[in-house]
This record gives sequence, structure tokens and C-alpha cells, in this order.
Amino acid sequence: MAQVGKRYIAASGAELIVTKGGDGTLQDGDTTLNLKEDGLPATGGAGGDVALGKRYASGDGSVEVLCIKPGACDLKYNGDKMELMQPKVLPSAD
Repeated sequence: MAQVGKRYIAASGAELIVTKGGDGTLQDGDTTLNLKEDGLPATGGAGGDVALGKRYASGDGSVEVLCIKPGACDLKYNGDKMELMQPKVLPSAD
């Protein structure tokens, strides 16, 4: 379960914090991400990278995470690749 406010860690050391939670599991490739307090997982997918300060969302939008430490991570939620979220465009204050 992806719990809001919890920090998850990939084998590469990349860290993510859940900003919108759900009932599924966060994964690095086929390996489930561990809670930070549980330590590094033994192996990981490392098929992509997560960037510092970027937000990622599941395909259905039910789960969102924020990268707080970059690294190699093939980020997935329930086996489906998570996508980089685009920043919201705000109206100008003219």
C-alpha cells in the first residue's frame, strides 16, 4: 500500500515521498520499493531515472509521488509505469 507521507527508497538510493496514496504497490522494475526505515531493497529495475523535485503519477491518477533524492529507478505502480507530471499553468497576476 502506498501510504501518504511515507518515504520509499529504491535500490539505487532514490527516495520518493507519497503525496497521494492508494492501495497498490510502488515498484522499481519488478522489485517492490521499501519504506525508508526498512532500508534498501536488495535489487531493482534501474531502467529509468527519477529527477529531484519532479512529481510522478500513476496512469489512472490514483497515486502521486515526489522525488526527494534522484537516482536510477524504473518507477511503477502495480506494474504500470508512472508518468512525469507536468507543472500546472497558473494565470498571470497582471
